[in-house]
Amino acid sequence: MILKQYYLGCLAHASYLVGDEKAGVAAVIDPKRDIDEYVDDAAKAGLQIKHVVLTHFHADFVSSHLTFRDRFGAAIHIGAQGQAEYAFTPAHTGDVLQLGDVRLEFLETPGHTPESISAVVYDASASDAPHAVFTGDTLFIGDVGRPDLIASEGFEASTLAGWLYESLHEKLLPLPDETLVYPAHGAGSLCGRNMSTDTFSTMGVQRAYNYALQDMTQEEFVVMVTKDQPPAPSYFGWDARLNRLEQPFEPRTVELERLSLDVLLERTEQGAQILDARDPVDFAAAHMRGSINVGLDGSFAQWAGAVLNFQKPIVLIVYPGGEAEIVTRLARVGMDNVTGFLSGGMQSLEQRPDLIERTERVTAKNLDEILAETNPPVIVDVRGPFEWQAGHIPGSINVPLQELQSRIDEIPQDRPFALQCLAGYRSSVAASILQTVGIYDFIELTGGIEAWEASKLPTVAEPSTP
Repeated sequence: MILKQYYLGCLAHASYLVGDEKAGVAAVIDPKRDIDEYVDDAAKAGLQIKHVVLTHFHADFVSSHLTFRDRFGAAIHIGAQGQAEYAFTPAHTGDVLQLGDVRLEFLETPGHTPESISAVVYDASASDAPHAVFTGDTLFIGDVGRPDLIASEGFEASTLAGWLYESLHEKLLPLPDETLVYPAHGAGSLCGRNMSTDTFSTMGVQRAYNYALQDMTQEEFVVMVTKDQPPAPSYFGWDARLNRLEQPFEPRTVELERLSLDVLLERTEQGAQILDARDPVDFAAAHMRGSINVGLDGSFAQWAGAVLNFQKPIVLIVYPGGEAEIVTRLARVGMDNVTGFLSGGMQSLEQRPDLIERTERVTAKNLDEILAETNPPVIVDVRGPFEWQAGHIPGSINVPLQELQSRIDEIPQDRPFALQCLAGYRSSVAASILQTVGIYDFIELTGGIEAWEASKLPTVAEPSTP
């Protein structure tokens, strides 16, 4: 048996290649949009990719299922409750996909979405026992999938949560302790809220340590998994719809215009967005007025998708040679609206100081001293609510980054404030968003709460509610 995980840190997304080397046939599970890695690895192992399994219609990335169908004639397998414009093989509980001595046995596991499935992997050449299970977004390492992401489609979160409880207890928990658990996402994904940094585990470990699998009634479970879920990024609905369409999404090639500063300014006057993909430190030192900073070295595609408009053109400010990587990563979340990049980068603005802005960044020690002064700034923590509850700077308010644009009116306007996140990545995104709407009276904590805690400065935690 060949079984390989592909973990894409930018999206906290895991996909898989599984097959039988002797039979020469394989399937890909939840593949990302660009397919070269799967194709190259399959070829090296002598495998032909004949099947694509989508554990559900993903909302946080565009899948390549139609590309595999059109290039290689691969059959697409989706849960029996799924509805799409293209033909697929509906997967019911008990259905089997045979790949030589390797077989996938499907389980319908609705809850995260109605069509969610899991696939149990058996290797007949080694054992009669299950080897692993691909759980999609039903079961994560340390968490379970959110049941609230498709409320706009007429499904009540409480109904889906009830289905999720039944899927976990009736379909997945009966699997042996030794069964490997391979989910579709890990820590950092917005498809869950408490995921581990581990990318795989065993059913026994999850049974013992996953908070959502502990002994509780279905009613208690429903309350727990529907409570305090943050709003989903706006692009989730867009991507979930794209994954249902009969519209193949080939990997995007780089065909960007090299823009002079004057042309870039004309584009922005016509509605284009400026995406600055440089490091937050460089962005703070100098950036172009009106630009949004989403650094390429962080969860780039996830946050770009969350804060940028899919309907408006994007022009880039980037380190030399970085254009191709940005286009590829944005394409993974269905953003094909990048049209050009600023020729010469920030050096193009040397003769236009009127277009340059800066963000004041302070160290943890500096901020501590400022907080002791008369009329200290308000701390605005842009991490997620569960991060904030686990430990935050005393007196801070929590406005998660994915909600910032809709909650601008909650940002203090009558006094200075300080932006802070985990390590300085999300606060830079937040700083750029605020500056584009004319809010400048703030400072930003370098290194985030990690630097604050490393400086032995105090934090407080909010008590958890039942």
